[in-house]
Amino acid sequence: MKRIRLSDYNPALGPLIDVQHPLDYKEHPTGGSTNIYADNLLLNHKKYLQKGKKYFIICHKGYLSKKVVSTLEFFGYDVTQVIQ
Repeated sequence: MKRIRLSDYNPALGPLIDVQHPLDYKEHPTGGSTNIYADNLLLNHKKYLQKGKKYFIICHKGYLSKKVVSTLEFFGYDVTQVIQ
């Protein structure tokens, strides 16, 4: 699993997706990110993601983003966990 620190993330690398629940995202938003709840992203990955593009996945505590990155890697996506 690939990981980078939020301080090393640059929007030119690819989209930043925050997978927190929308209510949690309102309390702890990540600047420059798009909020797509983890369950929604995993169930509808073909709707939100394209194979061959890079995506960066973050959440407030890191547990949810780790699960999402592992699953999306299994599905063949180029994803990196962003840790704070």
